[in-house]
Amino acid sequence: MWPTFIAVTLIDALILHVLPPIGEGVNFIPALLISTFGNLVLVGAAAPWLARRMWKRRPAAEPGAPPRAQREVLTDRIGTGLLLATIVGVTAAGLAARPLVVAETEAKERAAKKLYAYVQEQGSDELRRNLEASDMDKWFDGYFRACIPSDDRRSWTCYLIDVRRKQARIKQDPSGVRNPLR
Repeated sequence: MWPTFIAVTLIDALILHVLPPIGEGVNFIPALLISTFGNLVLVGAAAPWLARRMWKRRPAAEPGAPPRAQREVLTDRIGTGLLLATIVGVTAAGLAARPLVVAETEAKERAAKKLYAYVQEQGSDELRRNLEASDMDKWFDGYFRACIPSDDRRSWTCYLIDVRRKQARIKQDPSGVRNPLR
């Protein structure tokens, strides 16, 4: 169990350093201390406790082995299993804490805000009434085409919105063809 303890502690520390479960990250030495302490608790407290619990429910012991040796082997096996489980747990915690990439959503939100502001300032009453019925289509990263229907829903006023720069830009598309349905 002890060679496994050393290897798993180093792996846990490396995973904590590369995939930290907290936003600021964990340097390698503190990660090594954290994983050493956590693994010592598992090997020194959790594994013997689980071994005693399992020992009470064991089937009849093998005839040639002394009971103390069997319990020692059981403790080592449980400790090794718990150590290996920490790799999965630390990896899962690190992956779960990774920030969600919402770049496309943020860009689309910026485009929608630009369209709303533009229509409120320069749009007709008809455009303002139908703004909530608009649809937006992404053409490529940071570039969108938004179309607002008329009152009769037969014609559309479309805008090209570029949010790739700090200052978003909008211009009316001369084509009155709506975005394709998806």
